[in-house]
Amino acid sequence: MSKNLTSRSVDYSKWYNELVVKADLAENSAVRGCMVIKPYGFAIWEKMQAELDRMFKETGHQNAYFPLFVPRSLFEAEEKNAEGFAKECAIVTHYRLQNDPDNAGKLRVDPEAKLEEELVIRPTSEAIIWNTYKGWIQSYRDLPILINQWANVVRWEMRTRLFLRTAEFLWQEGHTAHATKEEAMQEAELMNNVYAEFAEKFMAMPVIKGIKTESERFAGAEETFCIEALMQDGKALQAGTSHFLGQNFAKAFDVKFMNKEGKQDYVWATSWGVSTRLMGALIMTHSDDKGLVLPPNLAPYHVVIVPIYKSDEQLDEINAAAEDLMIELKANNISVKYDNRTTHRPGAKFAQYELQGVPLRVAIGPKDLENGTFELARRDTLTKEIIEKDKIISKISDLLTEMQDALFQRAVEFRETHTTEVDTFDEFKKVLEEKTGFISAHWDGTAETEDKIKELTKATIRCIPIYESEKAGECVYSGNPSKRRVLFAKAY
Repeated sequence: MSKNLTSRSVDYSKWYNELVVKADLAENSAVRGCMVIKPYGFAIWEKMQAELDRMFKETGHQNAYFPLFVPRSLFEAEEKNAEGFAKECAIVTHYRLQNDPDNAGKLRVDPEAKLEEELVIRPTSEAIIWNTYKGWIQSYRDLPILINQWANVVRWEMRTRLFLRTAEFLWQEGHTAHATKEEAMQEAELMNNVYAEFAEKFMAMPVIKGIKTESERFAGAEETFCIEALMQDGKALQAGTSHFLGQNFAKAFDVKFMNKEGKQDYVWATSWGVSTRLMGALIMTHSDDKGLVLPPNLAPYHVVIVPIYKSDEQLDEINAAAEDLMIELKANNISVKYDNRTTHRPGAKFAQYELQGVPLRVAIGPKDLENGTFELARRDTLTKEIIEKDKIISKISDLLTEMQDALFQRAVEFRETHTTEVDTFDEFKKVLEEKTGFISAHWDGTAETEDKIKELTKATIRCIPIYESEKAGECVYSGNPSKRRVLFAKAY
């Protein structure tokens, strides 16, 4: 496994693409814009999925599954949502192939097998789910409905990049129904907070919680909450969104209920989701020119053990020591892999696990057996130390906690040094080109100014931060009155 990566400082995009492939996370497939997620990459996604699923269930949500196909008439029912996704939709028009009489051995679409109604392959599931909810909801006693589904969706992207933007991707999408506007708003903000907690505690990735501007909202939403993260190249990445949908979908699908006062009313809705894009965020937040750097909380295994030996007799002794160590590690909830392959030299194994970001590596050789010690190497700092056998478990346990915290703090410091307040448009452009990162600047609240800044600089308003106090000023572009600062950045 080659570990020669292009340096981030030379070509960040090329570094990222090479790392995803060389670390065995994913590769491009035979389908344009789609990816194959390889076992090591999928193991990381499974850890993400498990933690998020636990958090969803702790907040009262249940998992369900809805169809991949959406009848076109249902998809078009909520106009803003349909318009927002129309250009990315893949459509099924026929249901059968037949032998091609003009091209032996080939198949063609059977012209007699045209569907009565075209089917949209879901780019998101609001339409099919709210059509279903109509049959589930009659009274306030049926509410709230708190549903999540783990699924794949298709958005026919023209410019794709592994994990960050693919034509098909994996995600979860929550869809909830409520009796009141207040409940729905609370739900939308709650789930955004869940995403933020996951990002910071498990991904070790600091995020800004905020609200999207009207032009950046989810199609069909009345409010979109978001978490925004900053990558090492100074670009922002939208890591998760949670939408207050108002009564838009309930009205589109005629989902009414009898409220406590005995009156008919439309249901209030939310939807929220994160996707395999989080894999890209994880890579770009922590990794270096030698490969992946994984926070222990999401690493497929915390420790890899590599034997160093010259004879079969030495290997047998090391195997016994490694087996004892693995038993102790597993008893302390520390996941471990023992790489005793005879087809690869220790140096090649070290290079592989450095590239794949395994947090800790233990090397065991004949001298270690004699001295009652182990060599312990950290992936984040690339440092090594010799640890006594009876202290190795506590040392590893402490280091895993230390590494998780250190990665988060390092990312926080990077964000802080790459967040800049500006008051003039000249400052804005200079910071964007020379320093990059988040730019905190006043905005007059108009779509015209937002669009003009994007046109001139390619920077967008990433969010209106939720927990920062409002302080009036003058718009960085128009000079018109502004209620507060917002965060701009170039983004993925």
